[in-house]
Amino acid sequence: MSIRLAVALSSFAVLAAAFTACASPFAARPTWAIAIHGGAGTLERSASVEQQQEHRIALERALQAGRERLMRGESAVDVVEAVVRVLEDDPHFNAGKGAVFNEKGEHELDASIMDGSTMACGAVAGVRTVKNPVSLARLVMEKTRHVLLMGEGAEHFATLVGVERVENSWFDTDYRKKVLEEVLRERKQQGSALGDARSAPRDPRHDYGTVGCVVRDKNGRLAAATSTGGLTGKRWGRVGDTPIVGAGNYADSLVAVSGTGTGEQFIRHTVARSIGARVQFGGQSLEQAATALVHGVLKPDDGGVIAVDRDGNLVAAYNSTGMYRGLADSNGRFEVAIFEK
Repeated sequence: MSIRLAVALSSFAVLAAAFTACASPFAARPTWAIAIHGGAGTLERSASVEQQQEHRIALERALQAGRERLMRGESAVDVVEAVVRVLEDDPHFNAGKGAVFNEKGEHELDASIMDGSTMACGAVAGVRTVKNPVSLARLVMEKTRHVLLMGEGAEHFATLVGVERVENSWFDTDYRKKVLEEVLRERKQQGSALGDARSAPRDPRHDYGTVGCVVRDKNGRLAAATSTGGLTGKRWGRVGDTPIVGAGNYADSLVAVSGTGTGEQFIRHTVARSIGARVQFGGQSLEQAATALVHGVLKPDDGGVIAVDRDGNLVAAYNSTGMYRGLADSNGRFEVAIFEK
């Protein structure tokens, strides 16, 4: 009898373990999930502990703001806007306050937002006096028939809808000014009227920045928002991938994606939408799709993405030295990182 009982108990344990293994993916599925990034242009690995901690605290602040809103049941599109506003107001990142300077020593800001549940989207490019470009992008989405407004037209629209305005100099920081001076010195050494028209700066981090947020809310809705100051020393009204839906920002019913890095590459390969297409048509998981794009299509040091799918799976993939990022979900996950884990 003891042998039979032992066998029975052993069989029961195996069955219970098998049931748990099968059930755990469903039991562990989060009710909400969020990822943020503060750009692929990061500190040196040799940066002081204090410098790294400053950026981690900034990321934690934004991630916590998103987590609290999601716990209250706010919609995905409301959360991505609110979180990106936090990042825009933080001088540690290349968006809003702390945005990079263009060649003339001024700021031209880009942003976009997309509601995956409706496919509604809005974007602005080259705005100069809008304190929080992501909010203006949302108003383009909600109050016009258009998707993208640029330059003077976007500024005029900002006046009509009454968003908060600031002097262009409000976005200045001493650090960004020093970086501009370095880029302009490098450009002068090239001795060409076109300067860096085809060549990237010696330090690829000067081409990076950008902030973004992707969310899956309690109702399963997805949204993405991205904001940037662009490239240090950019010329001729250059616009990158951030305000281009499908390139640097995208959301539908399956995935939400926000990118950071060399914008021209994200535009060429429609990175954000291509990740969704691999999931939708290629049968790939979110992680497989993001990894394939970042490591198989983009070149080394082109940057990275954050993404979330309808099941609440989160991904942060990059091929640069590091990427400021944070991920959290309803299962208790809450983490921020700069370099590899």
